[in-house]
Amino acid sequence: RYIRERTVFREALYSLLEGRKAEKKEGSYTTYLFEKGIDKILKKVGEESTEVIIAGKADDRKETVYEIADLAYHVMVLMGISVEDVLAELASRHVIDKKVKQEKMTE
Repeated sequence: RYIRERTVFREALYSLLEGRKAEKKEGSYTTYLFEKGIDKILKKVGEESTEVIIAGKADDRKETVYEIADLAYHVMVLMGISVEDVLAELASRHVIDKKVKQEKMTE
């Protein structure tokens, strides 16, 4: 049930972002970002990346999770990429890494 709820949430968030891009709802922060354009979105990605680093350096798990969520949101706005796309890429790297490790072990 938990996994299904997370999947539904991710799909809903991605759908919301796509909807805001297509039909800009007044007063929406996401709409604001799309209206300001790529430079503003990139600036926010940079700011959020820095905040992740600061929180991580402070060894503050709660704040780090909060900032990673902000970063993920802004990256999704930037790229129009779903979390599933990123997870699939990470999974493919794991398979590649595993193959490479196995090959090195048999040499």
